[in-house]
Amino acid sequence: MNTPAHLLIGAAVMGRKGSAAVVWAALIGALLPDLSLYLLAGAAIYLFGIAPPIVFNDLYFSTSWQAIFAIDNSMILWGGLLGVAIWRRSAWAIALTGAALLHLCLDLPLHHDDGRAHFWPLTGWVFDSPVSYWDRDHGAFWVAPTEAILATVAAVLLWQQRFGIGVMVLVGCLLAAELWIVRQWLFYFTDS
Repeated sequence: MNTPAHLLIGAAVMGRKGSAAVVWAALIGALLPDLSLYLLAGAAIYLFGIAPPIVFNDLYFSTSWQAIFAIDNSMILWGGLLGVAIWRRSAWAIALTGAALLHLCLDLPLHHDDGRAHFWPLTGWVFDSPVSYWDRDHGAFWVAPTEAILATVAAVLLWQQRFGIGVMVLVGCLLAAELWIVRQWLFYFTDS
């Protein structure tokens, strides 16, 4: 699933009954499982001048990058942190960890050959789903529009809550980014 959709859905689900601070926590939590990818790829491309095909075809699948991804994409770790947040009755921590865990639950069935070790540290096993959120050869023609619809519904729900101008503008930007990315996946980007 695309990161903007994760942020919108995570904020709508985990922040819908909270304050603006809880929504911001959910937005951050929904971003955290993808943050290492953005930092690693951004540094590789923009600081070290490595060509994007090398970054996404080689470095992405390298042992060192996958080890980092295993940590921030671990359902075990995020589930444990969510348990602590619930035990502490911390609304912002529940929103943050719950949105991160929801992110992983949505990613698990939507990564055909680019998944991550979601059950680390118990195992390094990676589920290779028959379905992909971006690859047209593996269902993106129906997954991507479904994702865009869910992201739109989440954006509308967030706008209806009126969490403040900052949240409303960010939600609008995230929805625009999601719709643009889905357009790119469907019409320009394919694995074949």
